[in-house]
Amino acid sequence: LPLQVGLLVDASNSVRDRFKFEQESAIEFLNQMIRPKSDRAFVIGFDVTPEVTQDFTESTELLSKGVRSLRPGGGTAMYDALYFACRDKLLKAPSRGTVRRAIILLSDGDDNQSHVSREEAIEMAQRAEVIVYTISTNITGARAKGDKILERIAEATGGRSFFPFQIRDVADAFAEIQDELRSQYALSYKPADFRQDGRYRTIEILAADKKSLRVRARRGYYAPAQ
Repeated sequence: LPLQVGLLVDASNSVRDRFKFEQESAIEFLNQMIRPKSDRAFVIGFDVTPEVTQDFTESTELLSKGVRSLRPGGGTAMYDALYFACRDKLLKAPSRGTVRRAIILLSDGDDNQSHVSREEAIEMAQRAEVIVYTISTNITGARAKGDKILERIAEATGGRSFFPFQIRDVADAFAEIQDELRSQYALSYKPADFRQDGRYRTIEILAADKKSLRVRARRGYYAPAQ
C-alpha cells in the first residue's frame, strides 16, 4: 500500500547525547523507504511544542533537510506531538484509495509538558488508524519508565517498540521498521452486530499456528458514526 509516514523526533534536552546519529539514521530510513509518486512523509521535531520542519512530501531531499534542521533543547511534550501528528496531519491528509499510515517516534518517553494524556494520544492514533513504531533514546541499559510508555503506545496501535542500547542498533531498528511496513497484510470484516455508533470495539487476531507465529495488529477500532 502507499505510505503516509510521520517522523516524530524528540528534540528535548534529554536526547542530546546521540542526536546527530539518530538524525542520520532517520535520513537513511526515509531515503530507502519513500517511493516517488506513491509515498509521502513529513517531519516533526518536538520539545515543549511540536514543530513541522517538513510537511508532506515525496522528496527525500526535502525530508532530509527537515531532519537536519532539528535542534535539541527544552522540555518534552511527546503526547501533544503524537496527538497533533495524528489529528492535524494524518487524519486530514488526502488520499486516493487505501493507504497505510504510520508514525516513527524517537524519544526517551519521558513526557513532562503535554496538555493531553497518554491515553488521549493513543486514542487519537487509533481514530486516525495510525501504526506507531517507537525507538527509545534511553541508553542507560536499563528499562526506564519512559520505555514502558513507548511500549504501551506501540502495542495499542499495532506497532512495535525498539530499545537500541548501542548507537549502531538505531539504524537496525529503522531497517526492521522498513521491512515491516513493506510486508503487512490488510484484513477486513463486518461484524454481525455492526452498529454505526462511533464506539471503540476491541478485536483479537490469532494465527492458526499459535506456537510459532505471533500476530501484531491493532487492538481495536472506532466504528463509524452516523
